[in-house]
Amino acid sequence: MSTGHRRLRLGFAGTPKFAVPALDALEAAYGICAVFTQPDRPAGRGRSLHASPVKSRAAELRLPVHQPLSFKSPEALQILRDLSLDALVVVAYGLILPRAALESPRLGCINIHASLLPRWRGAAPIQRALLAGDAKTGISIMRMEEALDTGPVLATRELDVGARDTAQVLHDRLSQLGAELIVDTLGEFELGRVHETPQPPEGHTYAAKIDKAEALIDWRQDAVQIGRQIRAFNPWPVAETRFHGAQIRIWEAELCEPAQSVGEGAGDPAPGTVLAAAEDGIDVACGRGTLRILRLQLAGRKPLAAQEFIQGRKLDGERFVHA
Repeated sequence: MSTGHRRLRLGFAGTPKFAVPALDALEAAYGICAVFTQPDRPAGRGRSLHASPVKSRAAELRLPVHQPLSFKSPEALQILRDLSLDALVVVAYGLILPRAALESPRLGCINIHASLLPRWRGAAPIQRALLAGDAKTGISIMRMEEALDTGPVLATRELDVGARDTAQVLHDRLSQLGAELIVDTLGEFELGRVHETPQPPEGHTYAAKIDKAEALIDWRQDAVQIGRQIRAFNPWPVAETRFHGAQIRIWEAELCEPAQSVGEGAGDPAPGTVLAAAEDGIDVACGRGTLRILRLQLAGRKPLAAQEFIQGRKLDGERFVHA
């Protein structure tokens, strides 16, 4: 058990890997009275039940774990009330908290959200920020309300989005940033120095849950947008195309410089055409510009660098297609 100060009595609600650093940080700084996470789900080929990353980590920390199907049940609400919490910290929990649950802790429920609210409220803020080409993202600490991600903001911290950053890279950086910021914010709570800032009525955007169909590459699009798509869907669901009827997943790519228009004139190569295949990558014509594929994967195989993929294959003049 940790030896940090324990002036706040905290509970924790989270499910995926993104929430684990915050769980660790709060347990070290304050101690956690109880952890709430989603019920075990079937996964893998055998569809056996698997614990969430938060449940697995909570077990390692020897913390009590509760897995209600819903907080609308009287039993789940009573468990929460009996804990007499100062605050419930919520990170990518995945279950709706009704008003009775939100109002149970003395300070309410405090959420760690992976965007600079009010931009990208909703389920997939990291991927949506990449798809939109945002230059910055960050973490918002928010007091939760019944409406989705609309509550007053207690603290924010910005993060620059690098030109090569994938969703996985941003996920890991934001996860750590959120863990640091929640501890700092709770420290400010103890000192009475937290100021709640209502979100402005304008400027909000909605980060809809990712649909696998969004991963299909349409080579008629601009190379810049396809590049964003590849980065946003790494590591899931992974951008994909077709080559001689076979699925090809594209894990990494970069823009070719200088950008050039293709597919616009009668003599231009059709979008999806391989313009060159060499050790440094596979250059593919897009609706505007050219994209260089750096790492790709045939269905059922492991991902390969372009240099390995082209061995024994003649790709020049071949074409990747949408479906």
